Amino acid sequence: MSKITYIDEAQFKNKRVLLRADFDVSLNPNYTIADDARIRNNLPTIQYLLKNHNRLICVAKLDRPKGRDSKFSLKVVVKRLHQYLPVYKVKLVDDFLSADKKLFANQTEKEILVLENIRFYPEEKKNDSRFSKKLAALSDVYVNDAFAMCHRTESSVVGVPRYLPAYGGLLLKREIETITKTIKKPKKPFVAIIGGAKIETKITLIGKLTEMADYVLVGGGLANTFLCAHGYEIGKSYCEYEKVAKARQLLFLAAQKHTAIVLPSDVVIGDPNNSENGGKVVKVDQIPRGAVALDIGSETKAKFGAIIAKAKTIIWNGPVGYFENPAFRRGTDFVYYAIAHNQEATSIVGGGDTLAAISSKEYLGKITHVSTGGGAMLEFIEKGTLPGIEALKK
Repeated sequence: MSKITYIDEAQFKNKRVLLRADFDVSLNPNYTIADDARIRNNLPTIQYLLKNHNRLICVAKLDRPKGRDSKFSLKVVVKRLHQYLPVYKVKLVDDFLSADKKLFANQTEKEILVLENIRFYPEEKKNDSRFSKKLAALSDVYVNDAFAMCHRTESSVVGVPRYLPAYGGLLLKREIETITKTIKKPKKPFVAIIGGAKIETKITLIGKLTEMADYVLVGGGLANTFLCAHGYEIGKSYCEYEKVAKARQLLFLAAQKHTAIVLPSDVVIGDPNNSENGGKVVKVDQIPRGAVALDIGSETKAKFGAIIAKAKTIIWNGPVGYFENPAFRRGTDFVYYAIAHNQEATSIVGGGDTLAAISSKEYLGKITHVSTGGGAMLEFIEKGTLPGIEALKK
Protein backbone atom coordinates (compact mmCIF):
# COMPACT_ATOMS: atom_id res chain seq x y z
CA MET A 1 0.00 0.00 0.00
CA SER A 2 1.42 3.39 -0.95
CA LYS A 3 2.04 5.73 1.94
CA ILE A 4 3.74 9.02 2.78
CA THR A 5 7.37 8.98 3.82
CA TYR A 6 8.07 11.79 6.28
CA ILE A 7 11.39 13.62 6.47
CA ASP A 8 12.30 12.05 9.82
CA GLU A 9 11.99 8.59 8.20
CA ALA A 10 14.06 9.49 5.12
CA GLN A 11 17.81 9.83 4.97
CA PHE A 12 18.60 12.71 2.67
CA LYS A 13 21.36 15.23 3.21
CA ASN A 14 23.13 17.90 1.15
CA LYS A 15 20.16 18.18 -1.22
CA ARG A 16 18.40 21.15 -2.76
CA VAL A 17 14.95 20.98 -1.17
CA LEU A 18 11.83 22.68 -2.49
CA LEU A 19 9.73 23.16 0.65
CA ARG A 20 6.01 23.89 0.24
CA ALA A 21 5.66 25.92 3.40
CA ASP A 22 2.60 27.57 4.90
CA PHE A 23 3.46 31.25 5.31
CA ASP A 24 -0.14 32.41 4.79
CA VAL A 25 -0.05 34.59 7.89
CA SER A 26 -2.89 36.89 8.90
CA LEU A 27 -2.19 40.54 8.10
CA ASN A 28 -3.10 43.83 9.79
CA PRO A 29 -4.97 46.48 7.76
CA ASN A 30 -1.56 48.09 7.03
CA TYR A 31 -0.25 44.73 5.65
CA THR A 32 2.12 44.00 8.54
CA ILE A 33 1.94 40.55 10.18
CA ALA A 34 -0.89 40.23 12.70
CA ASP A 35 -0.12 36.66 13.76
CA ASP A 36 2.88 34.57 12.67
CA ALA A 37 1.73 31.20 14.06
CA ARG A 38 1.91 29.65 10.61
CA ILE A 39 5.58 30.59 10.20
CA ARG A 40 6.35 29.21 13.70
CA ASN A 41 4.54 25.96 12.90
CA ASN A 42 6.85 25.35 9.93
CA LEU A 43 10.06 26.02 11.90
CA PRO A 44 10.61 22.41 13.15
CA THR A 45 10.65 21.15 9.54
CA ILE A 46 12.85 24.04 8.36
CA GLN A 47 15.33 23.46 11.21
CA TYR A 48 15.37 19.69 10.65
CA LEU A 49 16.17 20.12 6.94
CA LEU A 50 18.86 22.74 7.64
CA LYS A 51 20.48 20.56 10.30
CA ASN A 52 20.98 17.90 7.61
CA HIS A 53 22.92 20.40 5.43
CA ASN A 54 20.15 20.79 2.85
CA ARG A 55 19.73 24.00 0.86
CA LEU A 56 16.20 25.31 1.21
CA ILE A 57 13.98 26.94 -1.38
CA CYS A 58 10.62 27.85 0.17
CA VAL A 59 7.37 28.14 -1.81
CA ALA A 60 4.27 29.70 -0.27
CA LYS A 61 1.29 31.93 -0.91
CA LEU A 62 0.05 34.95 1.02
CA ASP A 63 -3.61 35.88 0.94
CA ARG A 64 -5.49 35.93 -2.39
CA PRO A 65 -3.76 38.43 -4.69
CA LYS A 66 -5.22 39.24 -8.10
CA GLY A 67 -2.01 39.06 -10.12
CA ARG A 68 1.18 40.73 -8.87
CA ASP A 69 0.34 42.96 -5.94
CA SER A 70 3.13 44.37 -3.76
CA LYS A 71 0.76 44.47 -0.76
CA PHE A 72 0.91 40.67 -0.68
CA SER A 73 4.65 40.31 -1.17
CA LEU A 74 6.41 37.73 1.00
CA LYS A 75 8.90 40.46 2.07
CA VAL A 76 7.24 40.58 5.50
CA VAL A 77 7.61 36.81 5.82
CA VAL A 78 11.28 36.87 4.80
CA LYS A 79 11.99 39.50 7.45
CA ARG A 80 10.19 37.48 10.17
CA LEU A 81 11.86 34.23 9.11
CA HIS A 82 15.26 35.88 9.46
CA GLN A 83 14.34 36.91 13.03
CA TYR A 84 13.68 33.25 13.88
CA LEU A 85 16.78 32.01 12.01
CA PRO A 86 19.31 34.83 12.56
CA VAL A 87 22.37 32.83 11.49
CA TYR A 88 20.89 32.29 8.01
CA LYS A 89 20.66 34.72 5.15
CA VAL A 90 17.02 34.72 3.96
CA LYS A 91 16.57 36.03 0.41
CA LEU A 92 13.41 36.81 -1.52
CA VAL A 93 13.46 35.67 -5.16
CA ASP A 94 11.29 38.20 -6.97
CA ASP A 95 10.62 36.00 -10.02
CA PHE A 96 12.12 32.52 -10.12
CA LEU A 97 11.31 32.17 -13.85
CA SER A 98 13.50 35.10 -14.89
CA ALA A 99 16.03 35.05 -12.01
CA ASP A 100 19.73 34.55 -12.74
CA LYS A 101 20.37 30.77 -12.64
CA LYS A 102 23.52 31.49 -10.59
CA LEU A 103 21.31 32.54 -7.69
CA PHE A 104 20.21 28.90 -7.32
CA ALA A 105 23.47 27.28 -8.49
CA ASN A 106 25.58 29.23 -5.97
CA GLN A 107 23.17 28.90 -3.03
CA THR A 108 25.04 27.93 0.14
CA GLU A 109 23.83 25.97 3.18
CA LYS A 110 23.62 29.25 5.08
CA GLU A 111 21.17 30.77 2.60
CA ILE A 112 17.42 30.22 2.49
CA LEU A 113 15.68 31.28 -0.72
CA VAL A 114 12.00 32.23 -0.53
CA LEU A 115 10.16 32.44 -3.85
CA GLU A 116 7.82 35.42 -4.17
CA ASN A 117 4.10 34.76 -3.50
CA ILE A 118 3.34 31.72 -5.69
CA ARG A 119 -0.22 33.01 -6.26
CA PHE A 120 1.30 35.88 -8.28
CA TYR A 121 1.50 33.25 -11.06
CA PRO A 122 -1.87 32.32 -12.64
CA GLU A 123 -0.40 28.91 -13.60
CA GLU A 124 -0.27 27.96 -9.90
CA LYS A 125 -4.04 27.70 -9.43
CA LYS A 126 -4.45 26.07 -12.84
CA ASN A 127 -1.97 23.35 -11.82
CA ASP A 128 -0.19 23.93 -15.13
CA SER A 129 2.20 21.03 -15.81
CA ARG A 130 4.88 23.13 -17.52
CA PHE A 131 4.88 25.51 -14.56
CA SER A 132 5.11 22.55 -12.14
CA LYS A 133 8.13 21.22 -14.07
CA LYS A 134 9.87 24.61 -13.85
CA LEU A 135 9.32 24.66 -10.09
CA ALA A 136 10.54 21.08 -9.77
CA ALA A 137 13.68 21.89 -11.81
CA LEU A 138 14.92 24.13 -8.97
CA SER A 139 15.59 21.23 -6.61
CA ASP A 140 16.39 17.55 -6.01
CA VAL A 141 13.69 16.81 -3.45
CA TYR A 142 10.18 18.10 -2.63
CA VAL A 143 8.79 18.42 0.91
CA ASN A 144 5.22 19.47 1.75
CA ASP A 145 4.68 20.94 5.21
CA ALA A 146 1.58 23.01 4.36
CA PHE A 147 -1.35 20.98 5.69
CA ALA A 148 -3.65 24.00 5.30
CA MET A 149 -3.04 23.91 1.53
CA CYS A 150 -3.48 20.16 1.01
CA HIS A 151 -7.11 20.41 -0.12
CA ARG A 152 -5.98 22.52 -3.09
CA THR A 153 -5.08 21.04 -6.46
CA GLU A 154 -2.41 23.61 -7.28
CA SER A 155 1.00 23.28 -8.91
CA SER A 156 3.07 23.70 -5.75
CA VAL A 157 0.86 21.19 -3.90
CA VAL A 158 0.03 18.38 -6.35
CA GLY A 159 1.96 19.22 -9.53
CA VAL A 160 5.59 19.29 -8.35
CA PRO A 161 5.53 15.90 -6.51
CA ARG A 162 4.97 14.18 -9.88
CA TYR A 163 8.49 15.14 -10.93
CA LEU A 164 10.55 14.77 -7.73
CA PRO A 165 11.06 12.40 -4.78
CA ALA A 166 8.41 13.75 -2.40
CA TYR A 167 8.14 13.71 1.40
CA GLY A 168 5.90 15.02 4.17
CA GLY A 169 7.18 17.55 6.72
CA LEU A 170 6.89 17.32 10.51
CA LEU A 171 3.85 19.62 10.78
CA LEU A 172 2.05 17.64 8.09
CA LYS A 173 2.84 14.44 9.99
CA ARG A 174 1.47 15.85 13.27
CA GLU A 175 -1.73 17.09 11.61
CA ILE A 176 -2.47 13.84 9.76
CA GLU A 177 -1.65 11.55 12.71
CA THR A 178 -3.54 13.56 15.36
CA ILE A 179 -6.71 14.11 13.33
CA THR A 180 -6.75 10.52 12.02
CA LYS A 181 -6.36 9.06 15.51
CA THR A 182 -9.13 11.27 16.90
CA ILE A 183 -11.59 10.55 14.09
CA LYS A 184 -10.96 6.81 13.72
CA LYS A 185 -11.90 5.94 17.28
CA PRO A 186 -13.40 8.98 18.97
CA LYS A 187 -14.11 8.65 22.67
CA LYS A 188 -17.78 9.32 23.38
CA PRO A 189 -19.60 11.65 23.82
CA PHE A 190 -18.21 13.16 20.62
CA VAL A 191 -19.18 16.83 20.22
CA ALA A 192 -18.62 18.87 17.05
CA ILE A 193 -19.07 22.65 17.08
CA ILE A 194 -19.51 24.19 13.63
CA GLY A 195 -19.80 27.94 13.10
CA GLY A 196 -18.89 30.51 10.48
CA ALA A 197 -21.14 32.09 7.90
CA LYS A 198 -21.47 29.81 4.92
CA ILE A 199 -23.33 26.51 4.99
CA GLU A 200 -22.23 25.81 1.39
CA THR A 201 -18.70 24.71 2.40
CA LYS A 202 -19.90 22.73 5.41
CA ILE A 203 -23.00 20.85 4.23
CA THR A 204 -21.29 17.56 3.41
CA LEU A 205 -19.19 17.79 6.57
CA ILE A 206 -22.28 18.24 8.78
CA GLY A 207 -23.79 15.24 6.97
CA LYS A 208 -20.66 13.21 7.79
CA LEU A 209 -20.63 14.45 11.41
CA THR A 210 -24.22 13.30 11.94
CA GLU A 211 -22.87 9.78 11.35
CA MET A 212 -19.93 10.20 13.76
CA ALA A 213 -20.82 12.68 16.50
CA ASP A 214 -23.32 12.53 19.34
CA TYR A 215 -23.92 16.29 19.23
CA VAL A 216 -23.39 18.86 16.49
CA LEU A 217 -23.62 22.37 17.93
CA VAL A 218 -24.32 24.95 15.25
CA GLY A 219 -23.65 28.69 15.57
CA GLY A 220 -22.80 31.73 13.48
CA GLY A 221 -24.50 32.59 10.18
CA LEU A 222 -24.73 28.84 9.59
CA ALA A 223 -27.28 28.51 12.41
CA ASN A 224 -29.61 31.04 10.74
CA THR A 225 -30.10 28.74 7.75
CA PHE A 226 -31.11 25.93 10.14
CA LEU A 227 -33.42 28.25 12.11
CA CYS A 228 -35.06 29.13 8.79
CA ALA A 229 -35.47 25.41 8.10
CA HIS A 230 -37.41 25.23 11.38
CA GLY A 231 -39.69 28.00 10.16
CA TYR A 232 -38.40 30.82 12.39
CA GLU A 233 -38.45 34.45 11.26
CA ILE A 234 -34.81 35.59 11.33
CA GLY A 235 -35.22 39.23 10.29
CA LYS A 236 -32.33 40.58 8.25
CA SER A 237 -29.85 38.04 9.62
CA TYR A 238 -27.41 36.41 7.20
CA CYS A 239 -28.98 33.32 5.65
CA GLU A 240 -28.43 31.17 2.56
CA TYR A 241 -32.09 30.76 1.67
CA GLU A 242 -31.35 28.44 -1.25
CA LYS A 243 -29.82 25.99 1.26
CA VAL A 244 -32.81 25.82 3.61
CA ALA A 245 -34.13 22.59 2.03
CA LYS A 246 -30.68 21.02 2.48
CA ALA A 247 -30.65 22.08 6.14
CA ARG A 248 -34.06 20.41 6.62
CA GLN A 249 -32.67 17.24 5.09
CA LEU A 250 -29.69 17.29 7.50
CA LEU A 251 -32.01 17.73 10.50
CA PHE A 252 -34.02 14.69 9.32
CA LEU A 253 -30.82 12.68 8.74
CA ALA A 254 -29.50 13.53 12.21
CA ALA A 255 -32.75 12.42 13.85
CA GLN A 256 -32.45 9.04 12.11
CA LYS A 257 -28.86 8.63 13.31
CA HIS A 258 -29.77 9.69 16.87
CA THR A 259 -27.39 12.64 16.61
CA ALA A 260 -28.55 15.90 18.15
CA ILE A 261 -28.08 18.97 15.93
CA VAL A 262 -28.24 21.66 18.62
CA LEU A 263 -29.25 25.13 17.45
CA PRO A 264 -29.29 28.43 19.36
CA SER A 265 -32.41 28.96 21.48
CA ASP A 266 -31.64 32.65 21.92
CA VAL A 267 -29.51 35.17 20.03
CA VAL A 268 -27.99 38.61 20.45
CA ILE A 269 -29.51 41.06 17.97
CA GLY A 270 -27.91 44.41 17.24
CA ASP A 271 -26.11 46.67 14.80
CA PRO A 272 -23.05 44.94 13.28
CA ASN A 273 -21.28 48.33 13.00
CA ASN A 274 -21.88 49.44 16.59
CA SER A 275 -19.28 48.20 19.07
CA GLU A 276 -20.43 50.46 21.94
CA ASN A 277 -23.82 48.86 22.42
CA GLY A 278 -23.68 45.10 22.90
CA GLY A 279 -27.13 44.48 21.42
CA LYS A 280 -29.94 42.65 23.22
CA VAL A 281 -30.84 39.02 23.77
CA VAL A 282 -34.06 37.61 22.30
CA LYS A 283 -35.46 34.09 21.95
CA VAL A 284 -35.17 32.67 18.41
CA ASP A 285 -38.95 32.72 17.98
CA GLN A 286 -39.04 36.44 18.82
CA ILE A 287 -36.55 37.95 16.37
CA PRO A 288 -38.08 41.23 15.10
CA ARG A 289 -38.55 41.58 11.37
CA GLY A 290 -35.72 44.04 10.67
CA ALA A 291 -33.26 42.65 13.25
CA VAL A 292 -29.86 41.03 12.69
CA ALA A 293 -28.73 38.08 14.85
CA LEU A 294 -25.00 38.51 15.61
CA ASP A 295 -24.12 36.11 18.44
CA ILE A 296 -25.50 33.31 20.60
CA GLY A 297 -27.43 34.34 23.72
CA SER A 298 -26.88 33.39 27.38
CA GLU A 299 -29.35 30.47 27.37
CA THR A 300 -27.59 28.98 24.32
CA LYS A 301 -24.19 29.46 25.99
CA ALA A 302 -25.44 27.51 29.03
CA LYS A 303 -26.80 24.75 26.78
CA PHE A 304 -23.62 24.54 24.65
CA GLY A 305 -21.43 24.75 27.79
CA ALA A 306 -23.19 21.81 29.47
CA ILE A 307 -22.72 19.62 26.36
CA ILE A 308 -19.05 20.62 25.90
CA ALA A 309 -18.35 19.95 29.60
CA LYS A 310 -19.31 16.26 29.33
CA ALA A 311 -17.61 15.64 25.97
CA LYS A 312 -14.68 13.23 25.58
CA THR A 313 -13.90 14.27 21.97
CA ILE A 314 -14.37 17.84 20.67
CA ILE A 315 -13.91 19.28 17.19
CA TRP A 316 -14.45 22.99 16.66
CA ASN A 317 -14.38 24.97 13.43
CA GLY A 318 -15.83 28.43 12.88
CA PRO A 319 -16.81 31.31 15.19
CA VAL A 320 -20.37 31.28 16.57
CA GLY A 321 -20.93 35.02 16.18
CA TYR A 322 -19.86 38.15 14.30
CA PHE A 323 -16.47 38.17 16.07
CA GLU A 324 -15.03 41.01 13.94
CA ASN A 325 -16.99 43.34 16.23
CA PRO A 326 -15.81 42.82 19.87
CA ALA A 327 -19.38 43.34 21.11
CA PHE A 328 -20.41 40.11 19.37
CA ARG A 329 -17.47 37.82 20.10
CA ARG A 330 -18.57 36.77 23.59
CA GLY A 331 -20.23 33.57 22.39
CA THR A 332 -17.10 32.50 20.51
CA ASP A 333 -14.89 33.28 23.54
CA PHE A 334 -17.29 31.31 25.73
CA VAL A 335 -17.05 28.23 23.46
CA TYR A 336 -13.24 28.51 23.53
CA TYR A 337 -13.08 28.71 27.35
CA ALA A 338 -15.56 25.84 27.70
CA ILE A 339 -13.36 23.63 25.49
CA ALA A 340 -10.14 24.72 27.26
CA HIS A 341 -11.65 23.90 30.66
CA ASN A 342 -12.64 20.37 29.70
CA GLN A 343 -9.33 18.65 30.33
CA GLU A 344 -10.88 15.18 30.03
CA ALA A 345 -11.51 15.62 26.32
CA THR A 346 -9.33 15.32 23.23
CA SER A 347 -9.94 18.65 21.50
CA ILE A 348 -9.12 19.73 17.95
CA VAL A 349 -9.63 23.35 16.98
CA GLY A 350 -8.97 24.61 13.47
CA GLY A 351 -9.57 27.24 10.86
CA GLY A 352 -8.04 30.67 10.31
CA ASP A 353 -11.24 32.47 11.34
CA THR A 354 -11.62 30.35 14.46
CA LEU A 355 -8.09 31.17 15.61
CA ALA A 356 -8.44 34.85 14.67
CA ALA A 357 -11.72 34.95 16.60
CA ILE A 358 -10.18 33.83 19.86
CA SER A 359 -9.44 37.05 21.71
CA SER A 360 -6.98 35.70 24.27
CA LYS A 361 -4.50 33.05 23.29
CA GLU A 362 -3.42 32.00 26.78
CA TYR A 363 -5.61 28.88 26.85
CA LEU A 364 -4.33 27.50 23.53
CA GLY A 365 -1.98 25.20 25.47
CA LYS A 366 -5.05 23.49 26.96
CA ILE A 367 -6.32 22.48 23.50
CA THR A 368 -5.02 19.03 22.44
CA HIS A 369 -4.36 20.05 18.84
CA VAL A 370 -4.64 23.45 17.19
CA SER A 371 -4.85 22.68 13.48
CA THR A 372 -3.34 25.08 10.95
CA GLY A 373 -6.00 24.04 8.43
CA GLY A 374 -9.57 25.30 8.18
CA GLY A 375 -11.00 24.01 4.92
CA ALA A 376 -8.27 21.36 4.80
CA MET A 377 -9.10 20.09 8.29
CA LEU A 378 -12.83 19.88 7.50
CA GLU A 379 -12.28 18.14 4.18
CA PHE A 380 -9.81 15.73 5.79
CA ILE A 381 -12.38 14.80 8.48
CA GLU A 382 -15.00 14.38 5.78
CA LYS A 383 -12.98 12.37 3.23
CA GLY A 384 -10.09 10.86 5.20
CA THR A 385 -7.54 12.20 2.72
CA LEU A 386 -6.71 15.27 0.59
CA PRO A 387 -5.21 15.84 -2.90
CA GLY A 388 -1.94 17.16 -1.41
CA ILE A 389 -1.64 14.06 0.79
CA GLU A 390 -2.35 11.66 -2.08
CA ALA A 391 0.31 13.44 -4.19
CA LEU A 392 2.99 12.46 -1.65
CA LYS A 393 2.09 8.75 -1.55
CA LYS A 394 4.64 6.64 -3.35
